[in-house]
Amino acid sequence: MAQGRILRRFGLAASLGIAALVLTGCSSEEILRFGWPEGITPQAERMRELWTWSVVAALVMGILVWGLTFWVIIAYRRRKDDPEFPRQTAYNVPLELAYTAAPFVAVCVLFYFTVVVQNYVLDKEDNPNVVVDVTAFQWNWKFGYRTIDLQDGTARYEGTDEVAQDAVALQPYEPGTEGEHGGGEGGEHEAPGPIHGKPAEDLSYLHYDKIETIGTSEEIPVLVLPTGKRIEFHLASSDVIHAFWVPEFLFKRDVNPNPRENNSDPVFQISEIEREGAFVGRCAEMCGTYHAMMNFEVRAVSPEDFARYIELRKPVEDGGEGLSNARALEAIGQSPIATSTTPFKTDRTDRSATVAAGE
Repeated sequence: MAQGRILRRFGLAASLGIAALVLTGCSSEEILRFGWPEGITPQAERMRELWTWSVVAALVMGILVWGLTFWVIIAYRRRKDDPEFPRQTAYNVPLELAYTAAPFVAVCVLFYFTVVVQNYVLDKEDNPNVVVDVTAFQWNWKFGYRTIDLQDGTARYEGTDEVAQDAVALQPYEPGTEGEHGGGEGGEHEAPGPIHGKPAEDLSYLHYDKIETIGTSEEIPVLVLPTGKRIEFHLASSDVIHAFWVPEFLFKRDVNPNPRENNSDPVFQISEIEREGAFVGRCAEMCGTYHAMMNFEVRAVSPEDFARYIELRKPVEDGGEGLSNARALEAIGQSPIATSTTPFKTDRTDRSATVAAGE
C-alpha cells in the first residue's frame, strides 16, 4: 500500500510538471533546447541535439537515482514494532559490478557522441563559397573578404590586398644572416625575436583585403554574409587573446596573436546560415578595459543581395563602386547600422555610472 501511494504521488508530481511546461506556452522545441539559443547553422543544430540528449540522459539517470533513494528510505525504514535491521545487501558482487559498470558505459556513450559531433563541427571542405578574414584588436573587429565564389555564374573574386600585405611583411631572423640585420657598436647584431625567431611587432601573419569593414568607438562593425553558402573564417588577433562568439553559432573560437606559432587552428567553417537576420557577435575572452563593448553583428542576407553588396563595395579599379559598408547595406535595403547589440553600449566616453556613484 505504501509503495502504491508513493507511485501515485510521483505520477501526480510528474503530471503537474508537464502541465506547468504546457501552460507556459513553450513549444516542444523550446523545451528540448533546455535554455540553449536557437541555432542558425547545421553545426549549431547538431550541437543542440547533443545537448538535448545529454540533458535527457542526465534527467533519466537522476530520476532513477532519486527513485531508488526514496524507495530504499521508505521500503527499508525501521518499523516501531520490529527491532531487527532490514536484510542487508553488503558485498553483493553482481550488484556492485552493475553500479560500477553502468557509469562507465554512460561515460563511454557520451564520449562517443561528443567526438562524432565535434568532428562534424570541425570538418572543413575545400573551396568554400566565402572566405572571411577576422582580425580582433583592442577593442574592436576588422572583417575582410579574402575570396568569394558563389557558384552562381559570377566570376570568382580574389580580395587579397597585396600592397597592404607587402607593407607589413617583416623578415624573421635566420641564423647566419647577422650582417643583413645590421650591427651596432662592437659588431652587435639583432637578436632573434621571442616568437619563433620573429620580433614581437611582426604582424605579417595578419591578412589584409580590398573589401574591409573596421569597427570604431562610434560604429559597431557589421559582417555581411550570404545564406545557404559554405563560409570559412580565418581568425587572428593583432594584440592579446580575444574570442569570436556568435551565440546562434552555439560555440566560440579563441582568436590568438600568431595563431600558428601558438599551436592553434585559426580556421573554421560553417556549411551554411539557414535564415536571414541580424545576429549579435561578441568577444568572449576578457581582453582589457573595453572588453564588454567589443561587439559586432552578423547580417545574413540572400545570396542575390550579398552578390549586389559585394559589387557595391568593390574598389573602383576592380569594377565596383567603392561604397562604404553602411551605404552598401542601405542600397540592398538593410539597416546601415547594427541592430542586435543592445542593451550593450558602445560609447566609451559614457561615464554615467561613475558620475552616479560620485553623487
